[in-house]
Amino acid sequence: MTHTAHTSTPINPVLAARWSPRAFDANATLSQGDLTAAFEAARWAPSANNWQPSRFIVGFRGDATYNTILESLAGWNGVWAPNASALVVAIVQTEVEPGTVNPYAQFDLGQAVSQFTIQAQTDGLYVHQMAGTDTEALQKAFNLPAGYAVFHTLAVGKIADPSVLPEELAAREVAPRVRHELKEIVRHGAFDES
Repeated sequence: MTHTAHTSTPINPVLAARWSPRAFDANATLSQGDLTAAFEAARWAPSANNWQPSRFIVGFRGDATYNTILESLAGWNGVWAPNASALVVAIVQTEVEPGTVNPYAQFDLGQAVSQFTIQAQTDGLYVHQMAGTDTEALQKAFNLPAGYAVFHTLAVGKIADPSVLPEELAAREVAPRVRHELKEIVRHGAFDES
């Protein structure tokens, strides 16, 4: 199944093909080696002052880390995410040094996650980013030191047919992809100007 975006102008085909499925193949397995390139892409993401605030914890289906992450998922995420081959916790180092906040840390983590996602897509994997995570539980479970915070979780794996999902989620899986038009997101002046 593909969900390639119908873009208003040609873009990189990997970017056009990227989407966030919930239907993952429960029989597909991944190893650390399968994600090395994605983590390497994340490592080389730009960051303010080269502070590199992005950190990750990865679990593979069946291991203790995966199960800990899975237990932290909220709502619908707990229904479909168990089929993902890997779960990744995205962590941000919020302080440059004790007491000195990095105001760009979350932005930089977002860039690292984006590069992880695009590299994974290039390698034939799909990534679904989830906000519905008990971040405090993960912070405690993984003993994060002061100055670090869990930001969100990623499900990674091979795609499956939407029929593996409950009806409501399956319908969302095959729904057309929509985005705001360029004229709605790109301005050439202040918001009160036309």
